[in-house]
Amino acid sequence: MALGVFPHSLELAERFARLLADQGVVRGLIGPREVPRLWERHLVNCALLGRAIPEGLDVADIGSGAGLPGLVLALSRPDLDVTLVEPLSRRSAFLAEAVAALELTNVEVVRARAEELHGLREFSVVTSRAVAPLDRLLGWSMPLVRSGGALIAMKGATVHDEIKTAHDELRKFGAGAVSVETYGADLIDPPTTVIRVVAERSSRLGLASPGANKGSSELKSKSKSRRKAGNK
Repeated sequence: MALGVFPHSLELAERFARLLADQGVVRGLIGPREVPRLWERHLVNCALLGRAIPEGLDVADIGSGAGLPGLVLALSRPDLDVTLVEPLSRRSAFLAEAVAALELTNVEVVRARAEELHGLREFSVVTSRAVAPLDRLLGWSMPLVRSGGALIAMKGATVHDEIKTAHDELRKFGAGAVSVETYGADLIDPPTTVIRVVAERSSRLGLASPGANKGSSELKSKSKSRRKAGNK
């Protein structure tokens, strides 16, 4: 099961699982009852989110907490550049220590609330897991998504109700196509459920961003350059 989502980084995933089972519990980032089901409920569940994200993009994970899903994405998808956004000191400290211990060169830890980055940073993809209902999540996430990018968040059984409730916010933040996708039905039960909200226009300005169509290709080149520099 785990090898299917960590084909090239299973050993790193195992080391992260040990960190979660030890310091993650000690620091109150996950409950002790979660330890026996770390793989199915957390690691594999989060790694499956990677199937929704195209190759070579930059990703912001807001409210990263214990690194679920952001750090897991970085482990399972080394082609992605992942920024973990977490406001709480003890959580961001754990994330920084985990990144250092696992020697990850494609991860940045930022101690901040998502809204503090509005107007300062943009990403091709913004992810989250169990952060807030969609109507509130849009306000935190969409201003960070560059035009043509997407909010790709892990959700549960109420996702369709959340979409209906967030009708006005979807219009306000320039949402384009909205879809619900599932991944990993052959690996876990229930499978990973994801909502994808495409950003058709800048959420801050309500206008199409100039050069938006070339953002992903430029970013891919920059991402590769940063990874090469980090591996020297």
